[in-house]
Amino acid sequence: MRLHSRRSINTAIAAAGISICIPRFARAAEIEMREVHNQPVDSPLHQRMVQLWNAVEQETGGRVRVTILPDSGEAQGIKNPLPMLQSGELEFFTLAGNGLSALVPAADVQATPFAFRDPAQVYAAIDGDLGDYLRGEIRAKGLYLLPAGCFENGIHQLTSSVRPIRTADDIRGLKLRVPGSKMYQDFFSSLGADVHTLNLNRTHDALKAGQIDSQDDPWDDVEFLKLYEFQKYGSQTNHSWSGYNTLANLKRWQSLPADVQRSIETNTRKYVALQRADTDKLNGELRAVLTRRGMQFNDVDRASFKPALAEFYPKWRDYVGRRTWDLLVSHTGPLG
Repeated sequence: MRLHSRRSINTAIAAAGISICIPRFARAAEIEMREVHNQPVDSPLHQRMVQLWNAVEQETGGRVRVTILPDSGEAQGIKNPLPMLQSGELEFFTLAGNGLSALVPAADVQATPFAFRDPAQVYAAIDGDLGDYLRGEIRAKGLYLLPAGCFENGIHQLTSSVRPIRTADDIRGLKLRVPGSKMYQDFFSSLGADVHTLNLNRTHDALKAGQIDSQDDPWDDVEFLKLYEFQKYGSQTNHSWSGYNTLANLKRWQSLPADVQRSIETNTRKYVALQRADTDKLNGELRAVLTRRGMQFNDVDRASFKPALAEFYPKWRDYVGRRTWDLLVSHTGPLG
């Protein structure tokens, strides 16, 4: 049995390993589409997404059927989903803000280091005025960001095979995998890390090969990707947040009938909320679970990061844009 807390996930979902929505209707669907995400099939994101698209298929009388491609669609030969989404070759893609930032820099606001206190504070911002603003920025690039459609990944922590990270100084010299934008990577470089970037689903192999010795992700990624096999230390930094924004190709979205759009948006809100609850609960439990797997945990002196943040925040503000920054701090309070 992999993890007792997964019992909270709806037992109506088919056994782990399912990777597509199960058709409920014998006839061919009028509208066939695909959605890519980067999580494994036993993750809450994948399992709730299966429920989401099954509900849409049922509500539309079988007119809509969406095939889900987990693990970034690599098994289906997909190399880079974002350009495919922009071109219309792919209809839906769930992507973290820092992964979207090369196209829409403002989206990286979601990962602002040491900004959000907890997931509830994040949701208030991204389901509210900050999310509304990002929707406009993303729309200008030919994409549609579904309202309240950001699946949870969680608050980021640091893990390492080399040493525990107790202060900012302990980051110096680590071969650290971090996600996302160059600006986010520059933050860790300024702390002296040897920064590496690679796809999330390649992190396990990179740790195994010794290409990296440390990584930056929420506890659920450490569990589902089995990163604990090569990470001895878990340091509770609570330093950043990430989720997976549900994006659609704008022209394809606009071509859908109004009732289909309503069904997709309604079910996205419903199953994203359920997945957030799944993942928040899981991340709260996993420190104890990973301890039993052999990892050693410590809390971190967050104040030790303040000197680096004082220099970093003005650059980050300019990068995401003044309006984006103002909306962020209206939720978090002043930063820096």
